[in-house]
Amino acid sequence: MLKLFNTFGRKIEPFGPVGKKNVTIFTCGPSVYQRAHIGNFRTFLFEDLLVRYLEYSGCTVERGMAVTDIEDKAISEAEKRHTSVRELTDANIAQFVKEMKLLGMKVPDYMPRASECIDESVEIISKLLQKKIAYVHGGNIYFDPLRVRDFGKLFGLDMSRWPKKKRRFHKDTYPGIQWNYGDFILWHGCELHEKACWETGIGKGRPSWNVQDPSMVMRHFNNSLSFFCGGVDNLYRHHDYSMAILEALRPYPMARFWMHGAHLFVDGQKMSKSKGNILYSDMLMKQGYTAGEIRFFLMYGHYRKRINYSDRAMQAAAETLRRFRRHVADIRRKAGANAPEQSRISRELRNIFVLHMDNDLSVKDAFDSMQLLLNGFALGPLPAGQAAGIISELRKIDGPLQVIF
Repeated sequence: MLKLFNTFGRKIEPFGPVGKKNVTIFTCGPSVYQRAHIGNFRTFLFEDLLVRYLEYSGCTVERGMAVTDIEDKAISEAEKRHTSVRELTDANIAQFVKEMKLLGMKVPDYMPRASECIDESVEIISKLLQKKIAYVHGGNIYFDPLRVRDFGKLFGLDMSRWPKKKRRFHKDTYPGIQWNYGDFILWHGCELHEKACWETGIGKGRPSWNVQDPSMVMRHFNNSLSFFCGGVDNLYRHHDYSMAILEALRPYPMARFWMHGAHLFVDGQKMSKSKGNILYSDMLMKQGYTAGEIRFFLMYGHYRKRINYSDRAMQAAAETLRRFRRHVADIRRKAGANAPEQSRISRELRNIFVLHMDNDLSVKDAFDSMQLLLNGFALGPLPAGQAAGIISELRKIDGPLQVIF
């Protein structure tokens, strides 16, 4: 049975689809004011692995991914480059989809942009205003967390720390991993110079970052999601906001499982422009690594544990994959064009893979155990049909992994 760590409750739980074998997943996608780096792709790859493993296990998966194309940073970056927000974000979205495919990721069924879901955002905010959970102040609209029950339940927020005095936070995002104890913005009333604005029933403006995910979920999914996923930083000032917004309007949970991936550091430090240590996939490919090796490195460390990129770590991961692929190539030569036959080894491969992947997507344990198994038998006396059976099983296993062949 597949067991996964549910952030909501902080424990490993058995997973069962909300509907019979039908799984719905929504994930935080890229903020497309800039190009996605390999740290971003680490999160997107663990989500891709989840999708592919669910399909390997017999489920039908329907997935949406939010694309944040309207926010403070996008407007600021477009002004800096003397271009429009649309031109800036179009280019970065195209680059993102290209790199998804390069790294063996499935393109989600839905990739709505925030700019495409203005009507849904306005509908949500209008209903929150009617319920007096939201209010207008100075041209903006804010959400009052004290007006909803169990706010902060995903993170486990200590609401006794909430200030008695009214405080408002009007930016889309704030730096650092901490909480803003106060009301958060839902709608930016447009300033005179702004171009990314819409005329709506709640005034001229644009939706804030935190109402965008609920608006995109509302467009495509009518019931509780099986999963909502994102990076661990979204546990601060984002996913609890999204949950509170949508659950204030719907009489059922936003999602059954919440999953969060840990960060990727570079030489022990968080990636940032100021440190000059941001890495992109093409930079690693210029060093001689393949897209499959990059994918493998980003998946090999468990998704809930922070991993550190270094030249040495990348080389070690690439060589681990290369050794495995060389062994598989030897088995393929032995198999030739023969029809696959089941054997103890092919059955054990599947059992090992499922055993470890069912344990919260433990890719490293699954891969290392398969390698140990393949290293433990002599290829010479292996019948060609059984060699073909091993290759057939490995091809199925590579459905989720996308790195063996």
